[in-house]
Amino acid sequence: MGGAQARSLGYPDLPIAVIPHPFGNRTRDEIRVMAGRCADDIVRLMRETGPAPALIRREAVARAALFEAPDDLEELNRYFHERRWSDGMPVIPPTAERVERMLRHTRRAPTDIVASIAPAFGPATVERVAINAVMAGCYPEYLPILLAAADAVSAPEFNLQSIQTTTNPVTPWLIVNGPIIQRLNINSGINCLGPGTWANATLGRALRLILQNIGGGLPGDMDRATQGQPGKFTFCCAENEEANPWEPLHVERGFAPDCSTVTVAGAGGTWNMNTHAKDTDDLLRVIADTMAFPCSSDYVHGGSPFLVLSPEHAQILKRDGLSKADVKQCLWD
Repeated sequence: MGGAQARSLGYPDLPIAVIPHPFGNRTRDEIRVMAGRCADDIVRLMRETGPAPALIRREAVARAALFEAPDDLEELNRYFHERRWSDGMPVIPPTAERVERMLRHTRRAPTDIVASIAPAFGPATVERVAINAVMAGCYPEYLPILLAAADAVSAPEFNLQSIQTTTNPVTPWLIVNGPIIQRLNINSGINCLGPGTWANATLGRALRLILQNIGGGLPGDMDRATQGQPGKFTFCCAENEEANPWEPLHVERGFAPDCSTVTVAGAGGTWNMNTHAKDTDDLLRVIADTMAFPCSSDYVHGGSPFLVLSPEHAQILKRDGLSKADVKQCLWD
């Protein structure tokens, strides 16, 4: 991974000291020996290495290159898979015509840079986002959501560098709010985190391809997830605002109700809590007791649980006079 990161940042000849892994099952004495060897390697590399390796500067961002690919769909998918441009699933050929149709849904120029996607910090131009959207099967009208998502994951506070390179299975989860939910038929109800809805499936998948093909998060290369999770194929839903008795997520975060927004959250997976409690105190106790265990492993790293309530449970809590902030405080207590 260190070599891949160095190459992506323009320093392909950067010397690297390698620490054997894993070392969680080593004794203290063995760790002490390994640390000594690593320190010796660092000293040796500093002595042997001449001037700082030259930075290989990237060329100015231009339009995406055109290339010839097989006409046969099976052969084309094999071609993409061999070049590690796919996620292991069949892709839609990103022909110039399909990409152009996608680009009609934004006023931005194709070469405009939306974001730099870690860990390779590849420039996510509008056109490159559109190409990956086509490959994922997105309809052209989905492009604005993906442009916003690419911008969101690149925000420093989201810490995409760590999400893309960790051994943890965490992955970006897209949550859509506002009028665009109805316009694009994004599922916010039954099975919204599962299969069956074109928008949910292709939007989440398109972001994954952007993270991989632009950001360099290739599995086994810079993506070091020990086992990963199914959400790394696609992870997208909308909030069920109609059934929400409180303010929706985007309003809570400072946006107007009639705004369409995309929120990104780093999610380690999902955990189902099944309760038919009709009393607020009992319901909160069940949720809190459950959250204390599957979510606790991430607290040491500053993580926190993201609670998705069904309309039935939200209505019980609202009926007994609790606001969304009240629920959070009760669960924290």
